[in-house]
Formats: sequence, structure tokens, C-alpha cells
Amino acid sequence: GLLEKLESYEAELQRRRAESARLREKYKVRIKENYIKVPQVDINYEEPGSQERGDLIQGWFTISQKPSMCIKGGQVLITFDEEKGNQSIIIKILLKFHVPCECGTLTAKPQKINLPVVAYEVYTHTYSRDLQLSNVISSMEDERIKDRLTISFSRPSKGGGEVENVVYDRNTGNGLITFLHPGVALSLAQAGIFQVDLEAEKMVEVAPAFQYRLQRFQTFCGFPRRTVLMSGIKDLDEEDILKESLEVFFQKPSNSGGEIAHIRYISKKKSLHAFFSCDDLADADI
Repeated sequence: GLLEKLESYEAELQRRRAESARLREKYKVRIKENYIKVPQVDINYEEPGSQERGDLIQGWFTISQKPSMCIKGGQVLITFDEEKGNQSIIIKILLKFHVPCECGTLTAKPQKINLPVVAYEVYTHTYSRDLQLSNVISSMEDERIKDRLTISFSRPSKGGGEVENVVYDRNTGNGLITFLHPGVALSLAQAGIFQVDLEAEKMVEVAPAFQYRLQRFQTFCGFPRRTVLMSGIKDLDEEDILKESLEVFFQKPSNSGGEIAHIRYISKKKSLHAFFSCDDLADADI
């Protein structure tokens, strides 16, 4: 009836969500410093969609690095409400600004910001009837191992189902179980481990059977349209007081500034990471 269909759809939705979360975790990467310096940052995932065709589930993901930079002591990062203030300061990139404060005069030199960004696409093919095995170690003959695996994975009480085929490689300890019906493999794979009966009860690792490929790998370098970095600032007073002096100075259009959306000053011996939106970047030469 309708209730049974609804429950079936809800179960399928939960399975798809779990598989999506597992794939997101699977494809987390660490960007290494190679041709250009790329900081290690969080990665944004976009999931345009997935498509299921019989035993094959196809998925595709866009993975992009979130632009970031490290701000060190004696630097201030200023984001203006409009791009005009940033451009005025960048024009004077070779100059220094002398900012009055309660304890003297601050010297601030603008610096151009270059932010490397990496993006690529991941395409996956997941086979809904296949289950990959690893750490299957036993002294028994290969055929006996296959029989024991067939018996273990056929038990409905353990979440199994009718097994169509078993492949086992003694050299690697890996195997592949093919079930008669789709869905059983993906359900078991969510646990990550499964108890099988060999010489004794043993836990083996299980995972979905899938293939993936990376394509459209892109790198580019940009700079924030509304943000400027200044350095060479001495700690003449407390951090908050210096921040206010800098904000007052660069709010004024006569100082090549403008209305400030955000400002962050870092005193000596401190550092932090600033993150930017790709939408706020303009292309720059590396």
C-alpha cells in the first residue's frame, strides 16, 4: 500500500544520504605544496546530482578550495563596503601610510594579496550489488574460504542476502561479494566491518565497490576586490586601540579609504587564517 511505499522511499533516502556522507569523507584531500604555494584549508563540496541505472549508481561532485591566507603580527586586514576604497589603496601600493594614534604615529604599508585556488570534479560509479572485502586472512583453502564467506554473507539475521558470486585473492586478503539483489551491499558497507566465520569468528573490513575519476583540475590565482593587507605596524599601544586608530584613518576618503565592513589587526607574536569567498576574487597573474 501507500504506507509501505512511503517507508521504502524513506529508507532509500536515508541510504542515499549515508552514501553521500561517506563519499564526501572519502574524497577529502590534503593539498600539498607543489608548483604554487597552496595552504591547507577546508574544502567545499557541491553535489549537482546522482543517477541510478540498474546496478550502477553514478555520482558527480565539484570540489573547490576555499581561498585563505595567514595574517601575521604587525599586519591589518581591511575589507571595505565597496571596491573603490581597495583600488585607491592598491594604486598607492609603493607608498606608506602614516596613521596618528594616541602613542605616536603608525606606519602601514599596503601589500598586494595573491590567493591560489584549486578546483576539480570527481565522478563516481558505485555498484549496488557488489561489496568489497579486505583483511580476509585464513589458512584454509581458497574454495573453503569462499564457501565460508558465502555462508556468512547469506544470513539475513546479519543483514545479508542471497550471494551470487564470491571472488577472493589470498595474496592481498581482498575479496568481492556480489549479491543477487541490489541494496544489500550498500547497507552492509555502512557499518565498515562484518563478522565472518572462518577458522573462528573474525571481523573483516567491508566497503562499497566503486570507481572514480578526477577531471577538470583547475588552478588560478586571484585577489580580493574589497580587501587590502597592510604590514609593518608597530605595537605602540594595545591591540584594540591600534585597531580603532586604523579604522578611523581609513574610513576617510581623503586618506584613500572608504566605509569599512570589517577590520582585523594582529599584534606581534600572533597569527590567524583569513578565509575569502571565491565570488569576491578577481583574476590575478601568478
